[in-house]
Amino acid sequence: MTVHPREPILDLSEAQHGAIDPGELARRRIDPAEVLDFSSNINPYGPSPYVRAALERVPPECYPDRNAGRFCEMAAARHGVHADCVLAGNGSSELLLLLALAYLERDNTALVLGPAYSEYARVAAIMGARVETVFATAATGFAITVSKVCYVLDSIRPRICFLCNPNNPTGQSLPAGTIRDWAEEFPSTLFVVDEVYAEFAPAVESAIAIGHPNVLVLRSLTKAWGLAGLRLGYAVGDLRVIDALRHVRIPWSVSSFAQAAAIAALEDGDHLPRTLARIAEDKSTLENALRRQSAEVIPSAANFFLVRVAEAARTRDRLLAEKILVRDCTSFGLPQFIRISPRTPPENERLIAALRRLIGHPDY
Repeated sequence: MTVHPREPILDLSEAQHGAIDPGELARRRIDPAEVLDFSSNINPYGPSPYVRAALERVPPECYPDRNAGRFCEMAAARHGVHADCVLAGNGSSELLLLLALAYLERDNTALVLGPAYSEYARVAAIMGARVETVFATAATGFAITVSKVCYVLDSIRPRICFLCNPNNPTGQSLPAGTIRDWAEEFPSTLFVVDEVYAEFAPAVESAIAIGHPNVLVLRSLTKAWGLAGLRLGYAVGDLRVIDALRHVRIPWSVSSFAQAAAIAALEDGDHLPRTLARIAEDKSTLENALRRQSAEVIPSAANFFLVRVAEAARTRDRLLAEKILVRDCTSFGLPQFIRISPRTPPENERLIAALRRLIGHPDY
């Protein structure tokens, strides 16, 4: 007798993400070390120098602290909350899955404010929940229509509402006051506010300050802190929500190496602000250079931005042939946009030159 998985699981497709795919590059006979990755939205200047020294001191034969206690204490202190209101995970993506496990079941509804990170809808679908989306469009500069969201919240009363602030891939942001109003008006909905790009957008107020029991905020050290390869994210919220996530997590999901690196990164008070200032300057220079080439660049509060192209998939393919990787936004429902996250100035010049050649090509 064959034991079959639940039917909906077999219908799920793997989500598309940015970053280098070694398998794809192997098929194209491209050396990953030669590719400039503008698709990942991470700090191109890397982590604090304290991190490598901390990693050398980690005993690999020992189990990690299953609660990541020291890290959670430090994160809690940064946000002015109790350490019990912080939970570490293997990147924010693991925390999204824990949320689905703890809060969603078949025939529940999850609302996604899109275009958005595909894992929101995917974790809901894994649990058999219905997924509804309020989709911002280029016609409004990808700004969310608050009245439309209110109407949908009132109509479907979702169990969870997922939103990214500032948003990926559009870079648009919502005032914390708007999220607070929604949380107060719809207390039966858990508002999951993904703030993994918050460090890149200091003008965007964090939802952590809202402090409502139905608002949970996700943060990450993979992006601005430069720890993408080590995988560490954390959730900040009401103790009852955090306890629910603790009950469904797997043990030791955050490695000793990730914990040590995160602690070292937080202890360095200089590296992050210094590199964030450089990234903001690099982004502005890159945007202006692209606009001088008559490219349509969508204004963004984050470290990345959208650029309108004739066909995103073809643009990505041609740039990758030149060993430059950008994010094809077709999977977000935006087939005429690519997403670019700036790198260092010399690397940005390579991208500018490649796009100039591409846009000037008669077949483009």
